[in-house]
Amino acid sequence: MLASLYIGLRFMHFLSLMLVFGSTLFTAKLSPAPIQRILTRRMNRLLPLLLTVNAVSAIAIFAVQGGMMGNGWPDTLRPAIWLAVAQTQFGQIWQWQILLAIVTLTASLLKPRAQGLLLLLIIAQLLLQAAVGHAAMREGMPGWLQRLNHALHLLCAASWFGGLLPVIVCTRLAQGRWRAEAIITLMRFSRYGHVAVAGVILTGAINTFLIQGAVWPWQSEYGRLLIAKVALVGVMLIAAVVNRYVLVPRFRTHGHQAYPLFIRLTQAEVISGVAVLALVSLFATLEPY
Repeated sequence: MLASLYIGLRFMHFLSLMLVFGSTLFTAKLSPAPIQRILTRRMNRLLPLLLTVNAVSAIAIFAVQGGMMGNGWPDTLRPAIWLAVAQTQFGQIWQWQILLAIVTLTASLLKPRAQGLLLLLIIAQLLLQAAVGHAAMREGMPGWLQRLNHALHLLCAASWFGGLLPVIVCTRLAQGRWRAEAIITLMRFSRYGHVAVAGVILTGAINTFLIQGAVWPWQSEYGRLLIAKVALVGVMLIAAVVNRYVLVPRFRTHGHQAYPLFIRLTQAEVISGVAVLALVSLFATLEPY
């Protein structure tokens, strides 16, 4: 039961981090000033909830880790067990994760328009994620290179997946008075999205090699879940390619047909991305071979 809760908490933590990072990056760096305010206002309705989930899940993960190290549910609430967890490699990193999550939530409530600060705080949290789990299985220079690769993987994935919600909002804006600015924003996301997708694929392949080595993926449960993850990323990639190279060129001539289909395919990307994060959350409880 604790293991299942741990998986669920990791899922919520990753989901909230990636959505906040991607949506903030989209609105702060890609959108022109006229619609930046609109996008920021609409996304700010969701950000406090996501950052609350981020902070609460960070604290709960630490407590549940104590129960998993100890004797079950009672140990999730024992300060002595928390102190023991804090002495582990995971605990030393995760204390900073909790602190950053609380600071990020507080900053978003006190300065909701300070998107640059919010981006920096979320980046710091994503970087810390690369210091725990399978990415931290090596020591020395190989370990640092593996963690750097995993950090880049997380940043690229968050840029792509997290930006999909504002893409939907922007596509709806493109059907009204903000059409020109919205299309400019979508094209910018597409341009940088190519880099993010390439980064996801490249760093993901390196991650797989570093974690599993020469073991064929179908020989372990971890590997089979990895195959399912790759398949879901493939679905996301196909939807993204159709959107960019089939539907976007039709915005000017067949907008009334292209816009709704573009939104549906983007929603399919979101659903597939959520499923990918669910699988990633399962990885933490499995041995890679």
